Amino acid sequence: MSQDLGTSQTAQEFIASQLELEKEAKEALPYQFDTCTKPLGPLRQAIFACLTCNPPSASDNESSTPAAVCYSCSISCHGEHELVELFTKRNFVCDCGTTRIPSSAPCTLRINESTSQKGNVTGETPAETNKYNHNFSGRFCGCGEPYDPEKEKGTMFQCLGLGTVEDGGCGEDWWHPECLMGLPRPQPSEIASKEEKEELKQPTQGEEATAQPVEEQEDVDEAPLPPGFPAEDDFDHLICYKCVSSFPWIKQYAGQEGFLGPIYYKQPSEGTGGNTTIDEITEDAALPLSTESKKRSAEDDAEVITSKKTKVESKDGVQENVTSNPTNTTTAEDTPLHAKLPSAPSGIFSLFLKEDFRSHICRCPSCFPNLKPHPQLLEEEEAYEPPVSESDNQEAQNGRGGSVGSGSTYERGEALLSNMDRVKAIEGVMVYNHLRDKVKAFLQPFAESGQAVGAEDIKAYFEKLRGDEEGIRLAGAGAGAGAADETSEADGRREQGGH
Repeated sequence: MSQDLGTSQTAQEFIASQLELEKEAKEALPYQFDTCTKPLGPLRQAIFACLTCNPPSASDNESSTPAAVCYSCSISCHGEHELVELFTKRNFVCDCGTTRIPSSAPCTLRINESTSQKGNVTGETPAETNKYNHNFSGRFCGCGEPYDPEKEKGTMFQCLGLGTVEDGGCGEDWWHPECLMGLPRPQPSEIASKEEKEELKQPTQGEEATAQPVEEQEDVDEAPLPPGFPAEDDFDHLICYKCVSSFPWIKQYAGQEGFLGPIYYKQPSEGTGGNTTIDEITEDAALPLSTESKKRSAEDDAEVITSKKTKVESKDGVQENVTSNPTNTTTAEDTPLHAKLPSAPSGIFSLFLKEDFRSHICRCPSCFPNLKPHPQLLEEEEAYEPPVSESDNQEAQNGRGGSVGSGSTYERGEALLSNMDRVKAIEGVMVYNHLRDKVKAFLQPFAESGQAVGAEDIKAYFEKLRGDEEGIRLAGAGAGAGAADETSEADGRREQGGH
């Protein structure tokens, strides 16, 4: 038997594989992608950088034009390009079809004003409110490394983004835990070596012992957090050290209710390897930071343990007024919250925010001007999501997608057949049966001899079959006559049943 037969599939296997592919496609692309978001104006939305249309510069001395497109344009207009998912960015307008994108990749979703036709939109003016950072060149974090989901270990965290790059902030960048603390990141070889050592420690006797490492293998992909970094369950949001230093008034909330204690950034001069620089930030209190950060890290760990038990004691006694009076008001009702806060810690650090942090920020007349440019600190942001795809909507409404246009391709075919005119449906089945018999006769010799059916054999057969229109015509005529008789009998039965 030819080796080609080893890759053959039964009809049922083919249908199953197609259903799985369609399921994966729905999970990857759950939303409709027929409408560009540019007419909607600035939105907090998921965007994608197209490195095919806007390749990053080869060196820092060369300039490049950053740009990004919305979810729909990433599929409909740039589906075959190299894309980098940037996740959500606030106040962003899609760049597709503007002067930031080459005219060789027009927007196919918007209406061309010159032709009043859909598609071929190029050269429009981009939004002046869009802000960019190195994410749009495929680089992330303070280390500026490209993100490779196949090689990346551990979790990256997105900053709330108090400031843009022009402000000295990060522009909602994504950060490695080590880079937030100024620590060197473990190299892939180091992680692999550690994994090998862990595997050697696993028991090797018995089936249960050999199966256990397989179950735990999923956890190996998660690189451990560096010492002193908060556990992921302890915070909901992050403000990186760049944004904190650009808007230092936020520092006074470090360690207060709704905020974890400061997580300090260690400069290269403090002996951390020097692989991270912070030229954008200058702090007079940077040198005496090392002993203070170590002390705070140790006390922060103690605070987490004690707060789970009593939620009364606090680090250095700084939080006692806040924890004993969690309602933002103390003895004097007219005393604003910021007046009860201690002096801001010195040094360079990031802030980690709990879910309820917004309810613990002072909004008095003197503090509100600081908050107004940062609405993300006042209320939770909503990100725009395109409408869910029509098939998914119909499936949700109809259970398993019994209506035409919903479900898989196989289910749609069955639905179309069930909704088709009865005579036409019978004609179609008769023609199909005629074609099936002819194809079966064609394949029979191959099955008996064990010879693989080649593409040329199939092509030649169907070219010959297309010339055999007489047989198909006769089958259709016979099907029509049979369908008429059966319909007449069925009508008679319905009439008899009505008496």
